[in-house]
Amino acid sequence: MKKIVKSGPGSTELIELNESAEAVETASTVPAYWTDACKHLVKKDRVMKRLIPQFEGTSLQAGDDAFSTLARSIVGQQISVKAAQTVWHRFAALPKKMTPGHVLKLKVDDMRAAGLSARKVEYLVDLSIHFDTGAVHVKDWQAMDDEAIIAELVAIRGIGRWTAEMFLIFYLTRPNVLPLDDVGLISGISQNYFSGESVSRSDAREVAAAWAPYCSVATWYIWRSLDPLPVLAA
Repeated sequence: MKKIVKSGPGSTELIELNESAEAVETASTVPAYWTDACKHLVKKDRVMKRLIPQFEGTSLQAGDDAFSTLARSIVGQQISVKAAQTVWHRFAALPKKMTPGHVLKLKVDDMRAAGLSARKVEYLVDLSIHFDTGAVHVKDWQAMDDEAIIAELVAIRGIGRWTAEMFLIFYLTRPNVLPLDDVGLISGISQNYFSGESVSRSDAREVAAAWAPYCSVATWYIWRSLDPLPVLAA
């Protein structure tokens, strides 16, 4: 298990990427574009030329369960990684199987007893309804562009653009996502490109111009530069 740095919009400090993304990284599928992306970034960007060799043999890896990934993201909002892990395990033990249909059969009192707030229960129910009714077109996502998928995801209560972008990177392994609301990315650009000076979204976008069409990969290495240590998931 690799450790990635995450931060939500408006956060003032870096925190560990929540369980949803950590779980995605335990899968075994390395994106087919990864090698080409690294070659491109090393050629086009001086910082990437330095960073990428430091993490040789590691990469982003794809997951295989969209519903669970998003559910874990909701469970982990606004609480520590440790707390999110505990609540998720309690919640995941409630349904016979972690599917939208089984979650919709759960009693609210049981979900609250697992440690979920009333609002998170509402979010998980809304997520389940969107999946159960086909309001999100999971089977079509591979053919849809990033913004179309984000539009579907942010229509679900409890999922904002940042969460949708993390989903694109860690679940769908889209190669060219630039999460400008991520404080970790902005901090990493500041440290690696501007000697720690304050960085605006415009500055970050200008730096990332050299990363395209592999902004997700460059972002991943920026995160690794901030916190390269491995972390184990329970």
